[in-house]
Amino acid sequence: MLEMLLNPRKAERHPWEMLLLGLFYGSMALLLVNWIFSSDAVLSKYSGILVVTFTVMFSLPFMYYLIKTEEKKQEEYNGMLRVLKEHSRALLALLWFFLGLVIAFSFWNVVLGENQLFDAQIRTYCLINNPENIDKCVADYSIEGGKTSKTTGFISSGERVLSIFSNNIYVLIFTLVFSLIFGAGAIFILAWNASVIAVAVGVFTKYNLVELPIGVARYMIHGFPEIASYFIGALAGGIISIAIIKRKDSEKFWSTIKDSLSLVILAIIILIIAALIEVFITPSLF
Repeated sequence: MLEMLLNPRKAERHPWEMLLLGLFYGSMALLLVNWIFSSDAVLSKYSGILVVTFTVMFSLPFMYYLIKTEEKKQEEYNGMLRVLKEHSRALLALLWFFLGLVIAFSFWNVVLGENQLFDAQIRTYCLINNPENIDKCVADYSIEGGKTSKTTGFISSGERVLSIFSNNIYVLIFTLVFSLIFGAGAIFILAWNASVIAVAVGVFTKYNLVELPIGVARYMIHGFPEIASYFIGALAGGIISIAIIKRKDSEKFWSTIKDSLSLVILAIIILIIAALIEVFITPSLF
């Protein structure tokens, strides 16, 4: 029912409305997981994954309709710039949706104050920022620890750029593969990254609700380019899948593959820029 209230065509005309959808889906997923599984001795340990799973379940119908709409455009246009132009409003709508998820996850993470809600995401955050001492990082950046202490001795700036970029490339590959096999599956990558950023926002603000807007703004500076690159990768995967399924003209097929590879290269360049922004520009602003 919900996906019918905001159909893909309307989302492209008014992309900002996807912010509300992201807020709603993210809130529903997190609150349901906290309500249903928080008292379960086993499943409560996997709350971070369950939150992402529920978000995917809520988002999948809409994402399926959106991607089917975009796939029709892929058959009509060639050339990397032309493809990007035709899909730009859909990409913008997905970025608004991502922002809604980040805000929802960040807000409820602080309000509920449950350590296990994003345990897997905290470990991912520590793996990127302090890989030499993950356990101590997790303890320091939990709900309780994050309010009183801060891990020191992080890796150098160059190593951080390499660590962040390699992690993001890994995510881009998964996004490309997911979209190639099942286009709407890329929503998992989107939801997972939104939850990891929500943890980073909580750590930066020391789980202070008043400072959450500043925290969200801090991580969106490099978060938006990262997510945009994943969406471009997903677009490339979708184009390849359509070309393989409807392979008729050999010349057009290889032209489509060339456009897709160009999109992947563009996504990688954006990831490099995003990693540099995260390490060198964002800290100087906040």
